[in-house]
Amino acid sequence: MARAAKERLNISLCAHFDIIHETFQMLDQTPAFSVKKVSWEEVVKMGEQVSKQATVAGMLWTGEVPRLQELEENMKVYFNLLQGFLLLSYESTAGAGPTLSSSIHAAAKHVVDSSFALMKAAVSSYGSRNKDHKLSIPQLAGTVWESCESLKKTPNTNYTAIGRAITQIAVSVKDVLRELKELKPAALDPVDEVSQTPTSDTSDHPHNDGSSSEGDLGNDLSPEEMKIAQSASALVSDTLNVLKELIRFVTGLLKHSNARDTRETVDSLESLLSICQGIGVHVDELGACLYPPQEVPALKLAAESISAGIGKLQEEVRILNGASEGFFDACGAFENSLRTLLSELKSADDPNLETQMQSLAMN
Repeated sequence: MARAAKERLNISLCAHFDIIHETFQMLDQTPAFSVKKVSWEEVVKMGEQVSKQATVAGMLWTGEVPRLQELEENMKVYFNLLQGFLLLSYESTAGAGPTLSSSIHAAAKHVVDSSFALMKAAVSSYGSRNKDHKLSIPQLAGTVWESCESLKKTPNTNYTAIGRAITQIAVSVKDVLRELKELKPAALDPVDEVSQTPTSDTSDHPHNDGSSSEGDLGNDLSPEEMKIAQSASALVSDTLNVLKELIRFVTGLLKHSNARDTRETVDSLESLLSICQGIGVHVDELGACLYPPQEVPALKLAAESISAGIGKLQEEVRILNGASEGFFDACGAFENSLRTLLSELKSADDPNLETQMQSLAMN
């Protein structure tokens, strides 16, 4: 009898799963801009209903052996709410660009996955004597609650989604900057150290054993290489400032945006993100090339690529017509750092250039 009832529950569960899978596939397609947009607040409210029903399910399936009809009704109510949640999530993507749509898709998937895990465990526990099965159900219901609660933190506008994505790139650039600041010049040769400080005891110096550890990577730059590294660090710092000002710019657009985004605005925001992603890649390349032996052509190419990206950012910002004074000021500071770095790279590429210039000055 119990086996037949469990089989019936499994059949019902699979039918509900198929419907949810089919509904969820709608989120892979962004609605046309003509579709009426549902506010994210409505999605969050429906998520709260799903969360409450998960709590009810947790108590029902872990209580005294409930009637089969009661369990089936609980499943029906739960999956109807879940389907409604997915439909609202889909309608909330009207006018959304790829970045916002991706955020909504990920949030909805989290709710679906946690719901599936809960109901699978619930059906599996039916008629089982294994106490662990029932003990896991409240925890899984809690996971559903967490996934629904996280909906409140999900970006609900293109501006917010793009701003957060650019912030992640800025964090990566900041990590590169931190690493560049850890670069150090090569230590003096032990013989030089003795000649400069005759009374020092060199026996305790870690460099005397002729070995180096991985922690010493980047600690042996020549004076010329160190000068380039410092200029590159300044360039990356100014790049980071450009990204920070860009984030402020996008945030400012959100405060003055219309209730409905235009396709042109969304395309420009997505373009900003795409350009920033490219800048992030080139910053990584620049940082990697600064470790000895430095690759001057690669450094020049990376710096110029970052500059080209920032130039494209300026074009897109002008299209969006927001308060951008701080952004353009940051771009100006970047250009100054770029000229300094390129000048030093040119001298490094032609070691005799500086000597020739000094000779001309003397003549």
